[in-house]
Amino acid sequence: MNLTAKAWEQRYQDKSDPWDLGFPAPPFVNLLAADAPKPGKMAVLGCGKGHDALLFAEAGFEVTGFDFAPTAIAQATTTAQARNLQAQFIQQDIFALDNQFTHSFDYVLEHTCFCAIDPLKRSQYVEVVKSLLRPQGQLIGLFYTHNRPGGPPFGIKPQEVLQYFTPYFETIIFQIAKDSISRRQGDEHLAVFQLTTVGK
Repeated sequence: MNLTAKAWEQRYQDKSDPWDLGFPAPPFVNLLAADAPKPGKMAVLGCGKGHDALLFAEAGFEVTGFDFAPTAIAQATTTAQARNLQAQFIQQDIFALDNQFTHSFDYVLEHTCFCAIDPLKRSQYVEVVKSLLRPQGQLIGLFYTHNRPGGPPFGIKPQEVLQYFTPYFETIIFQIAKDSISRRQGDEHLAVFQLTTVGK
């Protein structure tokens, strides 16, 4: 599949967006209910229509979502305004974020972004996360760890996820998500990684 912004935007316009659940990911809902992280500033990469972002905004987080598909950003913005939630959504490529966001966030939220980018850009993705986080900031992620060929979503082994992040992050949580939606059961890992090495 073409991975350009134009191609992703077309999929949103055509409503060909099976990665969009239409609601927040259950593992995030249950994380907030059981072991809620302290509210703070959160960046959501590849936020899509904002379901996960707005879940955290509703829990008191100050959320900024990034996506390069204007249709997704418009819908997320409309929903946030309708629900009077403290969230902003910005149409921007996550690999070309403005310097104003450097070390501005306590958290980065990951869900269906890492698996959608070209696998050759995964190391660059890690650098983006590092650059956004403040010292001791956390990446909260739901990683799509399936082993099917092709993509997107591009698969990755759980151990490979750790290889990308553990040089710079302490692993707080990394486990198979037991509360994934049915079609993703056994294919998702919930992660909380805490930054130990600050990015540029």
